Amino acid sequence: MPATSAVEERSAFIHTLSNGLVLLAEPINSVQSAAFTMLVPAGYSTDPIERRGLSELLCDMVLRGAGPRDGRELVNDLEVLGVERSENVGVSQSSFSGATLATSLNEALAIYADIVRRPHLPEDQLEQGKQVCLQEIRGVEDDPGQLLMNELRKRTYPDPWGRASYGTKEDVLAATHEDVRQHWQRSYRPNNAILAVAGNVDWDRLVDQVEDLFGDWQTVDIEPHLEKALKETTPHIHYDSNQCHIGIAYPSVPYRDPDYLRAWAAVGALSSGMSSRLFTEVREKRGLCYTVSASLQTQLDRARVLCYAGTTAERAQETLDVTYAELLRLGQGIHQGELDRLQARIKSGLIMQQESTSARSGSIARDWFHLGRIRSMEELGQLVDELTADSINEYLTTNPPSDFTFATLGPKELTIPSPIP
Repeated sequence: MPATSAVEERSAFIHTLSNGLVLLAEPINSVQSAAFTMLVPAGYSTDPIERRGLSELLCDMVLRGAGPRDGRELVNDLEVLGVERSENVGVSQSSFSGATLATSLNEALAIYADIVRRPHLPEDQLEQGKQVCLQEIRGVEDDPGQLLMNELRKRTYPDPWGRASYGTKEDVLAATHEDVRQHWQRSYRPNNAILAVAGNVDWDRLVDQVEDLFGDWQTVDIEPHLEKALKETTPHIHYDSNQCHIGIAYPSVPYRDPDYLRAWAAVGALSSGMSSRLFTEVREKRGLCYTVSASLQTQLDRARVLCYAGTTAERAQETLDVTYAELLRLGQGIHQGELDRLQARIKSGLIMQQESTSARSGSIARDWFHLGRIRSMEELGQLVDELTADSINEYLTTNPPSDFTFATLGPKELTIPSPIP
């Protein structure tokens, strides 16, 4: 067995390979499954400015054959192993996840080592890969609500952090096979990569296997991201429709901030469940819209609360005004009853996560990326129990919703509220 830097943190184990890849595991002997989440630093923020959507295209291409398997053989072998898989391109990383019987984990990890390290990237299938990406772009163009929220992110985050993962038609069509190959060489690398496993696994055997599969993976030096200042733009986007889509964003604190849970709970009172403020005040009492929501979306160093409402053109202005008023009212604090309902929902979610190896592998990977450590289920439960309305209101007193960004999409412009002095 190779020398290991494994450290036990409650029920979690950590091992860092010499090339920088971090292996995390939380053995759960009471289950028969095992799940893994692999994060490679190929998020859409790493796309060249003239090739937005390249990470999304690359994520498709690496699955079209790897190691000794062509694309059909790769998919077939994963299905034979019973692997339930998913892939996703996020801001900073591309994620490859899978869940299977614990007895099949070793074979599944070997296939994914081929996917990230030895993909074929078949040039004769580049056009098919592009068509998959273009279908996603067309799908967004046909979904004005998603189109509006993509615009809102672009207007509230500096580039490259506010981009859409799928890029643009022009950039995707212009991508060459060499673009794809070079992006894979730069971005699919062990330094800043994370492999998290949860389930019925033997830690020592897992370390041995991961060292065998990834130990000789070569590191790649990279340049830091260069941010571009936000451009001034009008809030309204004309869209010929009987509906209007409204987006409001304001800054919050990222996941690693000590105040994150209080900020997240405040947004939960605003928009978690049918008893939340937005649902009750905007939809149920006034019947202003067919959907309204708000969520705290976090990146590594920045976060925003993103609020959305979809309504008719006739009621759009009133919907905007009432939704904005609820965001301002949140700064006045929440009530204990709101927190009680929210805590019950959180605890239910934690229990379900504890029973899901897939959810747990994703959670410990996220913890490591944001915090550099793993929080146990017990620690998470304690943090939730320690939340009080007073502590949340203390946070809201010093961090009330402010510095708003607006975006509207519909047949006519709306009156945007004046900035708070």
